[in-house]
Amino acid sequence: MADIDRRFGFRHLRGAPTVHIRHYRRGKLAHDGVGLSFWYRPLTAVVSEVPVDDRELPLLFHARTADFQDVTVQLALTFRIEDPALAAQRIDFSIDPDTGRWRSDPLAQISGLLTENVQQYAVEVLTRTPLETALADGVRAVRDRIRAGLAEEDTRLAQTGSAVVDVRVVAIRAEPEVEKALQTTAREKVQQEADRATFERRALAVERERAIGENELQSQIELARREEQLVTQRGANTRRQAEEAAAANRIETEAQASRKERLTLVEAEGKRALGEAEAAGEAARLAAYRDLPEGVLTGLALKELAGNLPEIDTLVLTPDLLTPLLTKLGVRS
Repeated sequence: MADIDRRFGFRHLRGAPTVHIRHYRRGKLAHDGVGLSFWYRPLTAVVSEVPVDDRELPLLFHARTADFQDVTVQLALTFRIEDPALAAQRIDFSIDPDTGRWRSDPLAQISGLLTENVQQYAVEVLTRTPLETALADGVRAVRDRIRAGLAEEDTRLAQTGSAVVDVRVVAIRAEPEVEKALQTTAREKVQQEADRATFERRALAVERERAIGENELQSQIELARREEQLVTQRGANTRRQAEEAAAANRIETEAQASRKERLTLVEAEGKRALGEAEAAGEAARLAAYRDLPEGVLTGLALKELAGNLPEIDTLVLTPDLLTPLLTKLGVRS
């Protein structure tokens, strides 16, 4: 609302940057613009005040879906007057020259026009949409339909010099009882999905445990097979070592036996040669003794016997020993 001061039967109007003022004096346009400040006579002046700033229009209304369910639509419009001159011609924006107040409620007329059009476009969409679809995707569909309808189909709004800047559909809500039932159904579906996910996780865990068990079993089988190969290889190595040791022992035994045989042969040959030499010597000695008299032989025998007898310190000759000897000597002589 413009500020108006009184001075000596004149009025002074001071506008604002967001208000477009149109001043007619005796039917002629005297001032026209934003942010004006001027003096005028109230008896001859007609002043219109058209706001040009953005205005918010919140709306809340009911509609019915294709399956005859009531829904509540909550949205907000942002609009402004783009052609103040046209708006002042089509809608009464005149103000009292003494108080600066509007003589009517022009913004209510624009708001009513927007409300009717918006409800028409929203209901047109919702009556062809089932409840669940309207609750899930209806916000986008209603918003797009309202924007298209206001921009392309609604000529009345353009004829008032106004334009919609933005449309925001806040929510589409069902009746409390229906919404509770839908929430219950949705909650059950969510719970079912959660249970299914839990079962899948458990199944996956069991499958992973089974795979881990199979891997461990395969690892144990592979380890046992390798241990068997190792035992077999060790047995083969031990057997080969035993065979090689036995072969070495056999060769060593054969070598020792061969050496012993050769040594035995050499010793036998030496003993045989020695025996032959001793026999030859004994034969030669016997041949030398063959022609000697018996007494000489007896003396030599006694001499050799005496040489082999141990040392005798005392000799005791008894008659029993001497008598046969003397008798034998007497006989021979």
